[in-house]
Amino acid sequence: MSDVSVIGLGAMGSALAAALLKSGLSVTLWNRSPAKAEALVAKGAVAAASVKDAIEASKLVVACLLVYDTVYEAFEPAKDALAGRTLVNLTNGTPAQAREMAQWAATRGADYLDGGIMAVPPMIGQAEALILYSGAHAAFEAHGKTLGALGAARYLGDDAGLAPLHDIALLTAMYGLFSGVTNAFALTGSEKVPAEKFLPMLTNWLGAVMTWLPDMARRIDSGDYRSDVVSNLEMQAAAFDNFIAASEGQGVSSELIAPMFQLIKKAVASGYGDADQASLVEMIRTRPQAERQRVAG
Repeated sequence: MSDVSVIGLGAMGSALAAALLKSGLSVTLWNRSPAKAEALVAKGAVAAASVKDAIEASKLVVACLLVYDTVYEAFEPAKDALAGRTLVNLTNGTPAQAREMAQWAATRGADYLDGGIMAVPPMIGQAEALILYSGAHAAFEAHGKTLGALGAARYLGDDAGLAPLHDIALLTAMYGLFSGVTNAFALTGSEKVPAEKFLPMLTNWLGAVMTWLPDMARRIDSGDYRSDVVSNLEMQAAAFDNFIAASEGQGVSSELIAPMFQLIKKAVASGYGDADQASLVEMIRTRPQAERQRVAG
């Protein structure tokens, strides 16, 4: 028996296996292309001939594949071997997919943890790497030390969908930030201002903006969008015309920022003109509040 088996040796899977080996754990590997295991075998890992062999080699099985369909494809032929084991799925997916896979694992007698990796492969094994987990609490407690070899392990609850929910939420925040930053660099670059010269001003400004987030979170949780509003949406809608015009006037497409403008205009038309920007969350919610509360509860 080995301490852990890793299924999938892409860039991330290989990084996970390498971190486990580095921490002194015994590791069994399987990958559709066996050649990808060679470098790790040279470091002490054992390559299994099949997924079934890899599962049977360890009580803890970590999967890191391309998509959930790939996980099913790999594990279905060896599903009977999962009984009595913990399956940790670190494949990127949706909350619904995670909950479905948790049920699939349970019917095969396995404990299930879903995970969200908030790191790139070179960060794995370092304290800066954050990995979110949700699902079977007892399994997380039993294997927390091993999972800690991959990075800071944070357990979010027994609903398997919570880890991918937080994973995607954090990533969408990142991409939203990158959209604005990309537009900002394009604007200043249109007048030949070097990005590195503009960067200090940009980072200082974004740091200041981050201090507004606690108030935004408070307003969203309380539903109070109209008390002590400093910059209401009607005023922002008027100013946003200049953002679009300036971008297009500088030869920069407005496609990264135009969706926010449309959302602000929608909010104003819906009666939120005197409200804080936090109220925009109401413009993108498509599920009734009572249902949202039931799910959250």
